[in-house]
Amino acid sequence: MKILVTGAAGFIGSHLCEALLERGDEVIALDNFNDYYSPARKQANTASFRSCMRCVLYEEDIRNEDAIIRCFGKHKPDAVVHLAGYGAVRYSIGRAKLYTAVNITGSINLLEAARDHHVENFIFASTSSIYGKTENLPFTETDPCNHPLAPYPASKKAIEVMGYTYHNLHQLNFTALRFFSVYGPRSRPDMMPFIVTDRIANQQEIILFDAGQMKRDWTYVDDVIAGIIAAIDRPLGYEIINLGRGEPVLMADFVKIVEHLVGYKAILSTVPAPPSEPKVNFASIERARNLLDYDPQTPVADGLTRLWKWYQSEVAHGR
Repeated sequence: MKILVTGAAGFIGSHLCEALLERGDEVIALDNFNDYYSPARKQANTASFRSCMRCVLYEEDIRNEDAIIRCFGKHKPDAVVHLAGYGAVRYSIGRAKLYTAVNITGSINLLEAARDHHVENFIFASTSSIYGKTENLPFTETDPCNHPLAPYPASKKAIEVMGYTYHNLHQLNFTALRFFSVYGPRSRPDMMPFIVTDRIANQQEIILFDAGQMKRDWTYVDDVIAGIIAAIDRPLGYEIINLGRGEPVLMADFVKIVEHLVGYKAILSTVPAPPSEPKVNFASIERARNLLDYDPQTPVADGLTRLWKWYQSEVAHGR
């Protein structure tokens, strides 16, 4: 199968490209290597596949409609996995124009190209942040999710809705995967697992909301990759599917696991959570089990051990 992966140099995207190539697919990898975090780190993420004969790597921006049209016209992918875009709930506050341009307009460019080139399946990276402060636990895909707390989840909700329009009008198979607190090797430096690990290792202060009493459904990257690949292989019409572990963990306990791995106590400063942050995120994964045979395998302690080993090898060693 020939698969276009946007955001290919990122945390999840680079793992996905490796997995697809390992199973024999052709990959069109696309990323603009922007400076939201270190472009050098993104370049390093692509090192294992940039010279593979079954992979072509483009440095392009999804906002560039002409470049997207040329890419689709040349390669004619069978499927698209759209991971590119600006993430981070708190960073999106005050940046609604940027998130609209990249996450909405850029995604429309891809949907248009997918329609025009008869792409069989379009997989869209959505987010658990869409659920906002819903009181329904665990989070189920039937929740209307009409009250996003920041521009980032609002932009993802917009494309979930637009995806249905393309399915309805153009018969595009569209699956939105709502990722829950993904972590693992190559984690972005603005993500909490990396921040906690890095600051404990360097004995720097960590700001912990609500004294660590918030819960997050930490999902190891390999489990997410397995879910994405299952979605690629199963055109489902139009679906929204949670990819989490289904076992939320207190942030205080999460920090204790990292303390044990690193061998230092965390230096903590606790403050109230901002209005952009829900108290809990908690995935119902029954739909993923039923439709994708999704079965997350990695407990948080095991996943954090792998993250710590990567950090020691690739981050601490490189300083």
